[in-house]
Amino acid sequence: MILQTGFLGPSLISSCSSCSRLNPLLFSARRRRISLPRWRFTRLRTRQFDVAASENDVFTSPQIAKSFDFTSEERIYNWWESQGFFRPNFERGSDPFVISMPPPNVTGSLHMGHAMFVTLEDIMVRYHRMKGRPTLWLPGTDHAGIATQLVVERMLASEGIKRTELSREEFTERVWEWKEKYGGTITNQIKRLGASCDWTREHFTLDEQLSRAVIEAFIRLHEKGLIYQGSYMVNWSPSLQTAVSDLEVEYHEESGTLYHIKYRVAGLSSGDFLTIATTRPETLFGDVAIAVHPEDDRYSKYVGGMAIVPLTYGRHVPIIADKHVDKDFGTGVLKISPGHDHNDYFLARKLGLPILNVMNKDGTLNDVAGLYSGLDRFEARKKLWADLEETGLAVKKEPHTLRVPRSQRGGEVIEPLVSKQWFVTMEPLAEKALQAVEKGDLKIIPDRFEKIYNHWLSNIKDWCISRQLWWGHRIPVWYIEGKDCEEEYIVARSADEALEKAQQKYGKGIKIYQDPDVLDTWFSSALWPFSTLGWPNVSAEDFKLFYPTTMLETGHDILFFWVARMVMMGIEFTGKLPFQYIYLHGLIRDSQGRKMSKTLGNVIDPLDTIKEFGTDALRFTLSLGTAGQDLNLSTERLTSNKAFTNKLWNAGKFVLQNLPSQSDASAWENILSYEFDKEESLHRLPLSECWVISKLHMLIDTVTASYDKFFFGDVGRETYDFFWGDFADWYIEASKARLYQSGGHSEASVAQTVLLYVFENILKLLHPFMPFVTEELWQALPNRQEALMVSPWPQTSLPRLSNSIKKFENLQALTRAIRNARAEYSVEPAKRISASIVANEEVIQYILEEKEVLSLLSRLDLQNVHFTNSPPGNAEQSVHLVAGDGLEAYLPLADMVDITAEIERLSKRLSKMLTEYHGLTARLSSPKFVEKAPEDIVRGVREKAAETEEKITLTENRLAMLKSSVLVSE
Repeated sequence: MILQTGFLGPSLISSCSSCSRLNPLLFSARRRRISLPRWRFTRLRTRQFDVAASENDVFTSPQIAKSFDFTSEERIYNWWESQGFFRPNFERGSDPFVISMPPPNVTGSLHMGHAMFVTLEDIMVRYHRMKGRPTLWLPGTDHAGIATQLVVERMLASEGIKRTELSREEFTERVWEWKEKYGGTITNQIKRLGASCDWTREHFTLDEQLSRAVIEAFIRLHEKGLIYQGSYMVNWSPSLQTAVSDLEVEYHEESGTLYHIKYRVAGLSSGDFLTIATTRPETLFGDVAIAVHPEDDRYSKYVGGMAIVPLTYGRHVPIIADKHVDKDFGTGVLKISPGHDHNDYFLARKLGLPILNVMNKDGTLNDVAGLYSGLDRFEARKKLWADLEETGLAVKKEPHTLRVPRSQRGGEVIEPLVSKQWFVTMEPLAEKALQAVEKGDLKIIPDRFEKIYNHWLSNIKDWCISRQLWWGHRIPVWYIEGKDCEEEYIVARSADEALEKAQQKYGKGIKIYQDPDVLDTWFSSALWPFSTLGWPNVSAEDFKLFYPTTMLETGHDILFFWVARMVMMGIEFTGKLPFQYIYLHGLIRDSQGRKMSKTLGNVIDPLDTIKEFGTDALRFTLSLGTAGQDLNLSTERLTSNKAFTNKLWNAGKFVLQNLPSQSDASAWENILSYEFDKEESLHRLPLSECWVISKLHMLIDTVTASYDKFFFGDVGRETYDFFWGDFADWYIEASKARLYQSGGHSEASVAQTVLLYVFENILKLLHPFMPFVTEELWQALPNRQEALMVSPWPQTSLPRLSNSIKKFENLQALTRAIRNARAEYSVEPAKRISASIVANEEVIQYILEEKEVLSLLSRLDLQNVHFTNSPPGNAEQSVHLVAGDGLEAYLPLADMVDITAEIERLSKRLSKMLTEYHGLTARLSSPKFVEKAPEDIVRGVREKAAETEEKITLTENRLAMLKSSVLVSE
């Protein structure tokens, strides 16, 4: 229950009531420095900021603003950056905490996936910065080969220009122009989320340093025999005319067609044929065999024979048996087209079958398709089926749900195609990466993803690293004009070096040309943790200071596409793991648990969210998930956490309004004298103060342990519960008894001290989650010596008194019981009532010491609160409350209600309920109703009758008690 306290003193949401309530410490030009090192209020030597925030209109105090203004977030961020707070600082420690930001695509625009990784990584970085560790969060962007080339090609198309009409140099120049103009969009949007990255170290995967690292990595792998060239099955994008990685292929469930086609058996009558079922009939020109299951009795007699491929002028292919054929799919007969199907390709290689390609790079059929040559693959499918029907070789076609591979970038259907590409041999690299997790040197969070990691690396395939694009790292391979490309080539770091090597081998008169392909974007990304720190120059200062990095945080969906490759490359090129921990977050889904998509119209834009709810509310909402699990994002959650931001602001307003003025030297001397890092100091505190500080110290330990275990959701929930439940709902309200009612200077002083101490520690604990509002509030507190983001983390293992916690919990239980009774009897909020508190001597003693707090929180008449060890004489005319073992209260009925009027009201209410109840029981006693009415209707009537009966009993008991009170009084 949230207690309304408007009549007790200044409201948390009201503006300052008078100039005298304003704290002069906040507005004086020269302010006395007060801080709390080691959680003690002691004087410290003054140290100036480079730029004093309060003197440059960076921050706004809750004293002059009704609520936190989201528009100030950018102003605060710019101030942090201008002060150099984002750069690693070795003054307080020497063990750095380092995260390399997963580089977003340079074409990108902020989405909730970015918001998730920025939030989680910034939480880690801000926490360890406050812990005193030099922190480096190294940002950058990825050149995103396919995505960027596609964007620029579309831009050129809008100008009526095709890429092929430009030279390679002209096209790449246009891409660089686009990058310079639009490439910083995602960076600026990431800053808007509060990312405390060291932007002075920002990198781009095509910058000079990283390009040098990419070439060096290629050459070293080639020298070890781990890079080779060959023709293998790849995912092919016909429109972009390049191979694409598995990551860039998305599979969609789509409605399609299953075509049944006759394959005649050679040497037998025309009535003997095998029927195959296929979703891609145009690939039949690439058939090299027909396969059946060896245990399929339907077709055993045909095994060893030959089948005639339709519409190929009698081309024969063998009929074979293989256990990989699914007897239950289609007709149980499988056409083997190894040039156009991944499974067929591996089966053909196993069995030594030839590879036959029927498709050009642009998705049209080639000369192998005969009369269909030059037709688009989908156009050829329609014509082929019509011709099969005309020749009597078409059996039927039926609807079938297909799993269609589409390009993540362009949306077109991907074609499995055999193509000449460059590959990396992965097995020897994977072995060391597997051992790292097995030995515990590399920890994956949550550990259930170790199975996925191990499975992929244990079954790894060679990596196709070449792409047929113009934008990216050009493969450092040169060919000799007039020589066989596959046999004669030069690997070099530059064209000059390649020419020199070629001339040494073949003579001065030769000419060379560079391989036109570029490297897969993931190749450069795999080097990211160390290429950004200066590798291959292992003497670089950043490489020596910050490698290996500490943490890699990213989505679980790219664990093997990117993360595992970084592990392999890090070990291969540096001899060390690139990071100690891998933290994997889940996907952001909508409130119904659906994946966000433009099709569903459920995409939530982070920038729009920030405008409406503020960055802090968005970050706090995203941080409350569990590692590796998807998070449902809803407007309700964002609204709730925006309210949390406002609650913090209002609490800050209350604290500031109740601190002493600068001129009250004795008050500040009292505040400065308190120490909370010694147990004896807690013993001297009143119960409410001892309780809240003990709970705070427990929270600091719990939260710090959760931060260290990467349990960020637990940190958020625990801190939220303490602030709202313990501090705001209970201690702030209890403190008013000291501040406004006691009149004692010392009692007010202890409340002021505890309010300030607890609140500033709450700000520290919450800062990694909610950096903007916490920094704004921190700067509004008296004489902050340094920014919150670089202030020391709270000390752990501070004293707490468990006995005081238990005592205050008894006081809370008693307060709740009285509040509930007031609500039950509809007592007016402002009305004060009498009470008799019954307990043993020990309990009475500590409750009695807090009687002003109890009276304030429970709306009791302080002059008529009695403490005793036995029930009062008017017990029969009182509401009896049991708050806990050995703690009871008696509230005189006459204080709470007009008994005569209440008897009359309850009697009328009882009469109505009885009428309703008799009507319900009458329906239930009718066989017609029970037997003929729908079951859910009958069940509903039964439940309503039971509920009404319970209310009748309670009302009758209440009436009996009220009537007995009248009789006793008479």
